[in-house]
Amino acid sequence: MHIGLVGLGKMGGNMRSRLRDKGIEVTGYDPNPAVSDVADLGALAAALEAPRVVWVMVPSGKITDDVITDLLGVLEEGDLLIDGGNSRFTDDHTHAAQAAANGVRFLGCGVSGGVWGLSEGYGLMVGGATADVELAMPVFDALRPEGPREEGFSHAGEDVAAGHYAKMVHNGIEYGIMQAYAEGYELMAARSDLIGDVPGVLKGWQRGTVVRSWLLDLLVRALAQDPQLTDIEGWVEDSGEGRWTVEEALAHAVPMPVISASIFARFVSRQEDSPSMKAVAALRKQFGGHAVRRA
Repeated sequence: MHIGLVGLGKMGGNMRSRLRDKGIEVTGYDPNPAVSDVADLGALAAALEAPRVVWVMVPSGKITDDVITDLLGVLEEGDLLIDGGNSRFTDDHTHAAQAAANGVRFLGCGVSGGVWGLSEGYGLMVGGATADVELAMPVFDALRPEGPREEGFSHAGEDVAAGHYAKMVHNGIEYGIMQAYAEGYELMAARSDLIGDVPGVLKGWQRGTVVRSWLLDLLVRALAQDPQLTDIEGWVEDSGEGRWTVEEALAHAVPMPVISASIFARFVSRQEDSPSMKAVAALRKQFGGHAVRRA
């Protein structure tokens, strides 16, 4: 099978390598000529046989919008366009309608795996028509982890937005799990008089415990490289999916206290001196005469 891949950054570049390693022919395009296989999207389309399958792997938002618009100018009726970036699920309906107006089929695909996907495989969550999913199945099989298909791939629903919706929830859960590990790490580090080897305790949780996971493995790896985490600042960004998950929870009255709290914890990380905590300190001084620390 031969596909086109647009966007050859950290994720896209690794996906191209994994696909080629699995026997899928890939023609990739990127604005960076040093990594691109072709000069432009027109050349990309010309290199593929109909019905073309083109996977878009670029940042969500306007960049994805622009790439899809440009691709629809060179694709033909019957071709299949897959958005594998971190698009908001509501954008899939817009892009699918835009594609349909040009006779082009569309799938939305949530992708998990990060920089480890090249060696470990990618978790894939796909939304769209079954026939379109089947057309691209050789690609999905090449990208997913080894083993049973259902353990690394899911056809989340016939709606094109189902895949990115599932990925959004996945990332919300990820936020909550990471926050729990981080808080546990901080509490043990605060009791160094009791816990003499915090990284060692976390390492000991990797097998046989109910909290073992790949995220725990990655935390152990990070502490092995920097036991006191002195080389990084405690500033944490959020890429959007966590916020979207909470917005959906509010819209559908689904209680999500853990995931919501993990989002707000990330906001706290960006404040050198929290205004809200200043207000709490001032209130404690006013009603109870409690001491405050002067700036």
